[in-house]
Parts: sequence; structure tokens; C-alpha cells
Amino acid sequence: MQLKNKTAIVTGSGTGIGRAIAVEFAGQQAKVVCCGRRMEKLKETVSLIEKKGGKGLAVKTDITNLGEVKNLVSQTLKTFGRIDVLFNNAGSFRTIGGLWEVDAEKWWGDVEVNLRGVMLCCHAVLPCMMKQNSGIIINMNGGGATSYLTGGSAYASSKAAVMRLTENLAKELEHEGSKVLVFGMGPGLVKTEMTEFQAESEQGRKWIPSTEECFEKGRVRQPEDCAKTTVELIRIACPELNGRNFGTGQDFSKILNRLEEIQKNDLYLMRFKS
Repeated sequence: MQLKNKTAIVTGSGTGIGRAIAVEFAGQQAKVVCCGRRMEKLKETVSLIEKKGGKGLAVKTDITNLGEVKNLVSQTLKTFGRIDVLFNNAGSFRTIGGLWEVDAEKWWGDVEVNLRGVMLCCHAVLPCMMKQNSGIIINMNGGGATSYLTGGSAYASSKAAVMRLTENLAKELEHEGSKVLVFGMGPGLVKTEMTEFQAESEQGRKWIPSTEECFEKGRVRQPEDCAKTTVELIRIACPELNGRNFGTGQDFSKILNRLEEIQKNDLYLMRFKS
């Protein structure tokens, strides 16, 4: 899919990776709907889009709230008439520590944003995408989804669930003969508000010291890296790759040359090894 004249929703697009993705989409001549909890940040992103001649819309949205997600979709359709891409970028990683010592409600709050938020947004846009029989959904993965993340059980558990949701949703759409495609995207370590909390907080330095170490050594990716990889994933998206998870910096020319192998060996999927 080429993004020119398409409409994309990017959650959590007020700052960081979400903002970079929204601006990159607009640079590809897409109409971009920016959503998140902080309206002032969303307006800043839309301003960046408009300064480059793009079209943007800011919609204040708590993605864990069904009514607000429905309003997001309603405002998008009212303004632009269709939805071609949904990038579920918004995430939460505020709970750091051993499970026995963290606040249980805050732990569940991370899960609600990372999993319930993704589910509600997918649930809301899918009727539109399925009716037009086209569309791409990309769900943001993160560290700990495929391996343990000491001190970050809420984030890791919810992101692993998002990976499984991505694959399940792809299979359900295939079952119905729909051409809507679903993918996962891993950003790598990027310096954002979320990861800065890991590096600067006492609990973050204790449980996840690797984040601060990577910052000090400059071993981080830029938000724009994920944005550019996302555009490339959308460009080469095909049914053979449906439900699979990819990472920032992926060489998709090599991926396209390995489609048969990828399908045969269940590559780029979350699988139990025995």
C-alpha cells in the first residue's frame, strides 16, 4: 500500500515514536489522525504536519475508554471518510519492580493501556476496514514480549499478549476472507518519556539498569527509524506476511525473497520451542 491520499490513525502520537510516525505518514501524503490523552501535545504534532503541507487532525482520546475510542473513529470518518491504517503505538510502562512490591492497580493499568487499548482500537476500526475490504493494522510490540523482562512483568506480559492478539486477529480475518492485514512492529530501544523513566527512576535503575547503560553509550534508535521502517512495511504488506512481527531496521527486500521459507517455518511469530 502507498500512503498517498490514505487516512491513518496513530495512537499516542503526541510525543516520541508516535509523533515521528505521524509526521512520516504525513510526509508520504497521508491524512493523519493523532490521538492521545494530552491535547496540547497532539496539537503540536498536527502543527508539525501542517507546516510540511500535510493534513492532520487531533482527537483527545483515552484508548482504554470505549466511548472515547468510538468517538475517535467517528471523528476520523466524519473528517476524512475512511480509515486505511491504524498504528497502535500508545503504551504504558509505569510499573517497575518485583511483582510482590509493586502497586497492583498500577500494574493492571499498564496492561489496560497496552492490551485493552489495542483491542478497543482494533475493534472500533475493523468494521470500516472490513466493509471496504482493505486496511492495515500495526500493533507496537516492545521489550519483554518474547523473553523475560526483570522488573517489568506488566509491560512484558501485555506486549506478549499483543503479539498473540496480532496473530489471532490475522487468522480471524483470513477465516472471513478479508483482505485487511495485521502486523506487529518492534521499535528497539528509543529514548522516550517511557524509557527515560526507566533510566531516571530509582526502581528503573535497580531493575532495568541496561536502559541507562544504553543511553550513556549511545546505543539507542531514533524515533524516525521506526517511522521509516513502518512506511516500508506498509509498502510491501502482503497476505503471506499477515500476523507476523517485525523490527525496526528490517530489510524487507530480503523478507520478500523468503516468503515461502517464512510461511513454511512459522518465522516472525511467537512460538513455544521444545
